[in-house]
Amino acid sequence: MPEPTARLDQRLDTIARHPFRAKFHLRGRDRATAELTGPATLRRHAYDLIAKRLAPAEPYKDGRQTPYRGHPVFVAQHATATCCRSCLQRWHRIPKGRQLTRAERAYVVDVICRWIEREVAAGETSARHL
Repeated sequence: MPEPTARLDQRLDTIARHPFRAKFHLRGRDRATAELTGPATLRRHAYDLIAKRLAPAEPYKDGRQTPYRGHPVFVAQHATATCCRSCLQRWHRIPKGRQLTRAERAYVVDVICRWIEREVAAGETSARHL
């Protein structure tokens, strides 16, 4: 069952108060990719990336498996503390050392996609004010 948007927004606002997480925003090519690709395709990409890079009990190169740029999902993972199993445990209380459940994978994708949605909307708002 998807987490309500208000609860996701509250969690994202809390995470965004952390100085490291607050530095991340969609810019340049990553922003353009998010805007051109669309939410449904980005959600599929997020599911695939999470399944390969985060869902295993012991992901390959855990803690270093997520690039800082190159895809909007990667940027979102750092901004939302869904980049590695340690961050998932610390910020989202999803324990390390076991494979993510289907519900946990869906939650992580919801968090990532909501962050991207908010970033794209914020960019559209600021562009209208120029």
